Amino acid sequence: MNALSPDIPSFTPPADGRAAATGPDVPILLYYWQIALRWRWIILGIIAASILAGVVVTLLMPRQYTSHARVEISRQQKNIVKVDSLEPEQAGRDLEFYQTQYSLLQARSLAERVARQLRLASSDEFFAAHGVEPSGGTLFGDRAQGATTAQRQERQELAVDLLLDHVEILPIRGSSLVDVSYTSQSPQVSTKIVNAWTQQFIAATMDRRFASTADARRFLENQLSELRGKLEQSERETVNYASAKGIVTLSRTQGDDGRTRTEKTLASNDLEALNTALTQATADRIAAASRVGSNGAAVAPETGGALANLRQRRAELAADYARLMVQFEPSYPAAQATQQQITALDRAIHAEEGRLSNGRSAEYREAVKRETTLEARVDSLRSQLDQEQRNTIQYNIYQREADTNRQLYDALLQRYKEIGVAGVEANNIAIIDPAIPPTAPSSPNLALNLVLALLVGLVLAGVATVALEQIDEGLRDPASVSRKLSAPLLGSIPDAEEGDALELIGDRKSELSEAYFSVASNLAFSTDHGVPRSFMVTSTRPAEGKSTTSYALAAMLGRTGKRVLLIDADMRSPSLHTFFGLSNAQGLSNLLAGAEDAQKLVYPTRINGLSLLATGPIPPSAAELLSGARFGEQIRRMLESFDHVVVDSPPVLGLADAPLISRAVEGCVFVTEAEGVPVRGIQTSLDRLRTANATIFGIILTKLKRTHAGYGYGYGYGYGYGYRYGDGDGDAVPSRSAGETAAA
Repeated sequence: MNALSPDIPSFTPPADGRAAATGPDVPILLYYWQIALRWRWIILGIIAASILAGVVVTLLMPRQYTSHARVEISRQQKNIVKVDSLEPEQAGRDLEFYQTQYSLLQARSLAERVARQLRLASSDEFFAAHGVEPSGGTLFGDRAQGATTAQRQERQELAVDLLLDHVEILPIRGSSLVDVSYTSQSPQVSTKIVNAWTQQFIAATMDRRFASTADARRFLENQLSELRGKLEQSERETVNYASAKGIVTLSRTQGDDGRTRTEKTLASNDLEALNTALTQATADRIAAASRVGSNGAAVAPETGGALANLRQRRAELAADYARLMVQFEPSYPAAQATQQQITALDRAIHAEEGRLSNGRSAEYREAVKRETTLEARVDSLRSQLDQEQRNTIQYNIYQREADTNRQLYDALLQRYKEIGVAGVEANNIAIIDPAIPPTAPSSPNLALNLVLALLVGLVLAGVATVALEQIDEGLRDPASVSRKLSAPLLGSIPDAEEGDALELIGDRKSELSEAYFSVASNLAFSTDHGVPRSFMVTSTRPAEGKSTTSYALAAMLGRTGKRVLLIDADMRSPSLHTFFGLSNAQGLSNLLAGAEDAQKLVYPTRINGLSLLATGPIPPSAAELLSGARFGEQIRRMLESFDHVVVDSPPVLGLADAPLISRAVEGCVFVTEAEGVPVRGIQTSLDRLRTANATIFGIILTKLKRTHAGYGYGYGYGYGYGYRYGDGDGDAVPSRSAGETAAA
């Protein structure tokens, strides 16, 4: 009896006789898709409720109107009180400038200006456009006179807060343009406030500029007055010091740096003139000495003209005398007369040379005297100039102080003059597009709200699905049975109506019949001798398919030519006799009560090889009948006539019958409904059976919906697992059998 029949694939059981089952790994996307299908109505309900809530909220929301204005803010370098030596220019601050302007556009002071200009504190239209009822009530009519200062201030603060809450500043990236937007329930109010906001921003900027100009003017006036006094004092000290030290300045120049430089003083000018005269006197003295040393050889034309004439005349007479000597004797009268003239000229020349020599000596002495006098004067002026230069050091200090004060005074005076035209400079802020009343509301946006509602619905549905998955502990995935229950999975049975189930089991081509056939095949690997000769089928609670499974397994074994006895041991709720249309007048209860002829209590069925032992009359206490040794003895006797005994046992929870029955059979086949009993309940039932030393051959997962079936099976459900024996802790791990492979 190691195999069912040739119709059932024959496998050689492993040596240790222990089975294990392995299920296919379900792809993660398919796993989540199955979860979504399992909770699809809850998911769809949550999403539909979210969308409906989004529609309702959108319809109930008040209409909001947003008005826009576009403003250009140009870069401006305010330089009102700039003085290079006092306040150096700082460049490269475009980012800081625009960030400052954006902050000013959202300043509370600007909101207060707008509120004052539009008198928003006393405008009920403004508060109504924001859906606000101020606590101060209306400020119109007779009550306006009775409004207290505190109420007015409260309404003013409320108006400012509303303005700041509903205004929006949006800089346009990469440009100097800024969009100013305001949202309220009134398009007219939004437009009026946006236009007032931009106008007041320009006015506030101009006010700050004028305020800066006035402050600068007052500052410069004080500085000019102070510098004027310092300048007068420094110039006075300079003049007094020059007078005290005798420093007379003949010429001065103004440098590029504004400093006064003294070119000539009286002493330096005199020294320069005397030095020039001394140089000339020295030259004259040298010339006179040269003339004295020449002994009349060289005579200046202006002093020796007569001497030159005498010498020229003598030369002419000497020439005439020489011609006469050629023709005549010295005694010739003409020659003697010429000789006398020459002698007279020689005396005249000698006298003239003497006179000239005396004149040159006198001239030399005069030149020496003049040179000596000039040298003494130059030495005196040089000493005076040295003293003047020493005094000039302090004089220059006074002069530099006066120049510095003059430069500061002139610069501040020029800046003071420029302030007068600072207020008429072009404004750096311009309104490009003023606000116009919007024709359509900006919110609520139905499409956007529906998208948001859909997203919220998806999130809530996801959270609900995760929560339900955590709360619902029912088995639904065949691949998780072995892991959660620490028992092998014999197979998965597709869901079917009870009446249809009996017909489908009889149809060998039906999915249900194939599923139970695969379970019967897997039972062949649960022991070392094949299909257990005696085993019970039980479950945690009623209506999990226990009796149907007992009937199906017995029928499958009977089809193989085996002699099978099906015992209905559920004496509290018998049902197997109805499957065959047999009477329940006698049965197991009679046998346990003392009837000796068991063969008379066993009924053959329409299925070849399958016999039924019905429950019989329902006893007062089924547990008492089962607790004795008679039930086990009867099972052993039945095995002498039958190849297999299948016992339909009552459920485990709340009853003692199943543990008692387990002692009389080889083991137990445990049936559990997919998505039925929580895992903890199933585990409790299995623990009770193990406590009674029952052998758990495996788990059959019944009523499995197609959406929960494993991945990759031709019928859409995960039955048909074969078993291989492990060498670990003894738990069987499912593996696909050849029969399953053929069906897939």
